[in-house]
Amino acid sequence: MTTTKTFASQADLEEKKVTFSQISEHAWAYTAEGDPNTGIVIGDDAVLVADTQATPAMAADVIRRIREVTDKPIKYVVLTHYHAVRVLGASAYGAEHILASQDTRDLIVERGEQDKASEIGRFPRLFQNVETVPAGLTWPTMTFTGKMTLWLGKLEVQLLQLGRGHTKGDTVVWLPQERALLSGDLVEFGATPYAGDAYFKDWPQTLDNLAALQPKALVPGRGAALTTPEEVAKGLSETRGFIADVYANVQKGVAAGKDLNAVYKDTFAALKPKYGHWVIFDHCMPFDVTRCYDEATKYTDPRIWTAERDIEMWKTLEGQ
Repeated sequence: MTTTKTFASQADLEEKKVTFSQISEHAWAYTAEGDPNTGIVIGDDAVLVADTQATPAMAADVIRRIREVTDKPIKYVVLTHYHAVRVLGASAYGAEHILASQDTRDLIVERGEQDKASEIGRFPRLFQNVETVPAGLTWPTMTFTGKMTLWLGKLEVQLLQLGRGHTKGDTVVWLPQERALLSGDLVEFGATPYAGDAYFKDWPQTLDNLAALQPKALVPGRGAALTTPEEVAKGLSETRGFIADVYANVQKGVAAGKDLNAVYKDTFAALKPKYGHWVIFDHCMPFDVTRCYDEATKYTDPRIWTAERDIEMWKTLEGQ
């Protein structure tokens, strides 16, 4: 008798230990043992927060920790991409500006409501006090394409689109003066990349573009902060390796004429020995392989995930 896996992360109820650490002169990392991270930049006259946590109630803990080290106003919130677990806490910060790439805003328009319902169903623990989320969606007040530069006093902060990967709108926050990078979910460390809305063919090159900046420190989307060039290189390499391994295994199955169900089982079995200990591996793999199969067959762009599609896919791939 086989046991059906609990859907997504609904069985993940264990609280994580939060770490708030300084990674460079002006950059800080809010991390929580593989839960979504938040990056913070404390400039001369203002604070920037990248990725907000999933609810205003959860964002309150980020704000509390920021206030332990500075009383400067939180002026900027950056959305590195559109996923609900990253953006729905934005209202708590009272920021003057919510910044995102135009591609991210387009995705909010196209699929924000569906993504919100989908993610709340997948991650009950990460949407603590979901009732504190205001009605509607989190909308940028300012967008850019390619590059935007902010000046927090004399501190230069660049918002960069370096290519598609985790989504088509991915933005990183780069402090060129101290070579510190807030990568969003383009980079993970000891955590399985979620690739349900990804561009598998593009992602490795985008990671190479990040590496070309030669970061000395990096806040990944999930996992511990990377505080040396060697750790940064490892985070980039491991993320790249996972994406490449998924794509290679899916391509192999597609070339052999196998259907999604068979490709999923083969890919899961091939990757589990190497990556199965990473956070949310069981959660991510059905979504990752489904998207990769789509990209390798007939869907150049990711299809919209709805709460209903989530459940249907999970039953198909994990229900037997």
